[in-house]
Amino acid sequence: MSVWVVLSVVACGGAATVIRYLVSRAWPVRHVWGGRGRLAGGVLVVNVVGSALGGVVLGLAERAAISADLQLVLLTGVCGGLTTFSTWSVETIELVSRGRWRSALLNAGLTLALGAGVCTLGYLLTR
Repeated sequence: MSVWVVLSVVACGGAATVIRYLVSRAWPVRHVWGGRGRLAGGVLVVNVVGSALGGVVLGLAERAAISADLQLVLLTGVCGGLTTFSTWSVETIELVSRGRWRSALLNAGLTLALGAGVCTLGYLLTR
């Protein structure tokens, strides 16, 4: 692995992390359904977008439309910096600890379903 690939992963990861922060600030945890539930919109958005991008990258890599180095930069740098499993997990546990079971289930279910769905769709459309 070249130094340029490593630097590209670091640069793209850093830039994607800033984007994640800005999106999370733009769409913080908000009440949904008339104030009965809470959902972290920004975290949901970045995780779904990152999952879609991951699926597209995998599809392109499978048909050799992108190099292994570019695949590494996009998946590890961009998707790794953009998406956030740890924040999603913490927010879900915080909802549970506050007794907001429905919101926690919505947060977990929606993120997993949409993330896996768009990743699969991106993959299937580009392979």
